[in-house]
Amino acid sequence: MDNIQKVETKDLEKAIEAILFAAGHPMNYSKLAEALGYSESQIKKKVKAFAEKYNENDKRGIMLLCFESSCQLCTKEQFLPYIKEALGIRKGGNLSASSLEVLAIIAYNEPVTRTFIDTVRKVDSAYIVGNLCEKNLIEVCGRLDVPGRPNLYRTTPTFLRCFGIETLEQLPYVDIPRLKNEGEIIPMDIDLNQSEGSENEAEVAQE
Repeated sequence: MDNIQKVETKDLEKAIEAILFAAGHPMNYSKLAEALGYSESQIKKKVKAFAEKYNENDKRGIMLLCFESSCQLCTKEQFLPYIKEALGIRKGGNLSASSLEVLAIIAYNEPVTRTFIDTVRKVDSAYIVGNLCEKNLIEVCGRLDVPGRPNLYRTTPTFLRCFGIETLEQLPYVDIPRLKNEGEIIPMDIDLNQSEGSENEAEVAQE
């Protein structure tokens, strides 16, 4: 690393694009800053400005996503069927309707307990919650301060990346009242499939 010189300003965007393309996974701003010879704040500001220009170009099949501490190049969701066909991917990247239902409940109300999820769905969600945790789409973010101290769940940066958004604010707007107290469920104005055994599959945008 001692022989690596600071990238010139005129080549900075090209260098960022090259690194993210080669990485194929989220890259921390701190790591980019170290490699390119800039401060983390400078790189984060540069990447966000670059992303605005990059994503405006409709001629590209990829997009640059910026998260709180990292960024990544991802394919656009509309080309997923062609990518899977070209790479011979027959399965994977799919979530059942019930898994998407749980994700929606968490994303629009987080942080929430499993009891909250179960009450909204009117069915036990233990298996789905565990599966989503294994896929790193949701995570435990603390415990509710009530008897039993149940886990609180929230979505992860992987969730944002898979759905091609940078923040939860970019989710479609729905008027959903928040959970006020544990065990008090306020009706949600959102159409959720309540069939636990549904075989319907929904595509999730891939890297």
